Amino acid sequence: MRFTETRLSGSFAIDLEVYSDDRGWFARTYDKQRFKEIGHDKEWVQLNHSFTSKPGALRGMHFQFAPYREIKLVRCVAGAVFDVIVDLRHGSPTFLQWEGVELSAANRKMLYIPEGFAHGFQVLQQNSELIYHHSEPYTPQAEAGLRYDDPRIGIQWPLPVSVISKRDDQHPFLTDKFNGL
Repeated sequence: MRFTETRLSGSFAIDLEVYSDDRGWFARTYDKQRFKEIGHDKEWVQLNHSFTSKPGALRGMHFQFAPYREIKLVRCVAGAVFDVIVDLRHGSPTFLQWEGVELSAANRKMLYIPEGFAHGFQVLQQNSELIYHHSEPYTPQAEAGLRYDDPRIGIQWPLPVSVISKRDDQHPFLTDKFNGL
């Protein structure tokens, strides 16, 4: 695995080191020691798999409040997505800035998302699937989200939004009073 820190401190795009032979290929997607080197010291407690059929479909922007703030490790195993994170950490020099990374079955990239970030993605190819590792269980009473089209953040999605859940479409816009997680 090759870890490349994004411009949002503590988040990493991870390229898998693929070993191929006549049978196909092999890649390690997790190594406790390697993740410890980037400061990851939590256990993965939940693993989720999502399927989204339509290009342009959007899921997000989700996060959980303390004490259930979570670290995520996201990988696309079929199709392609534009994966987006937003820094919501109070006092961070990149507060309210976003980063987008294309994750696909073809490029085999992963995205490591630290605590204090909102996360979402837009599907770029039909029938895309993601696998997410979480450091905290899904906790409905701690769950929140922000608008995918919040002008204060200005995410530039690559496609027009074709499908979004009612819940995700109703997340609030940030106000001037929002000072982070």
